[in-house]
Amino acid sequence: MSNLFSSSPVPRYAQLADLFRQRIARGVWLPGMKLPSNEELAREHNVARVTIRQAVEVLARDGLVEAKQGRGTFVIGLVTNDRWLKVETTLASLAEVYRDTVPELLNLVESTRDPPLELSDGVKAASYFYMRRVHSRMGRPYCIISIYLDERIFKKAPDAFRTQTVIPLLTEMRSPKIATARQTLTIGTADMETARHLGVPVNAPVAEVRRVFNAADGTVIYLGEVTYRGDFIHVEMDLKP
Repeated sequence: MSNLFSSSPVPRYAQLADLFRQRIARGVWLPGMKLPSNEELAREHNVARVTIRQAVEVLARDGLVEAKQGRGTFVIGLVTNDRWLKVETTLASLAEVYRDTVPELLNLVESTRDPPLELSDGVKAASYFYMRRVHSRMGRPYCIISIYLDERIFKKAPDAFRTQTVIPLLTEMRSPKIATARQTLTIGTADMETARHLGVPVNAPVAEVRRVFNAADGTVIYLGEVTYRGDFIHVEMDLKP
């Protein structure tokens, strides 16, 4: 376990606090249960007792455990399931998610910029309008997104594209219609900018989604590069028999 700890820039106590939080979330440590002693946990994870104490203090501040004089430390709370955001696998469902959640938008950057297209993405449009923004829900940021939108489309409704989520607007347009849409998801870690905007530690796990929409002639009309907080999302996939 110590080798795993040494390979990460995240402090050991923070890694242990997350590990212990997962034990509570998964029911390994149930409400009312007494935690193993600091000495036992230190031996299990091959760390100093002070590191265990720091990790347990994090859980106590979160209202998950409580130390009782002369008796030990007990689980008193449950981990809230914040994984409310489902990464959809169809365009219609994705558009519906954005209609339903109505995120709070913070526009960070607006400019004209070429998108980082790959050969397989399709035909490049003459120019693209670029926006970088943060999506929040009930005051809590959950993703940061870079949007490259065919400038001809942007000019049709600039105020709407600036103040609303882009995908529902695109799906409602009659021309050009979205002919193909695809997305890829990879797991990464938060850099300094992402960590600052999403309120997570540097190197915290994040989900990186890249979406490409094409018109019937193959033109890339939309490229979205989204970074989601890893603790907010879940993915469901229908496994075809």
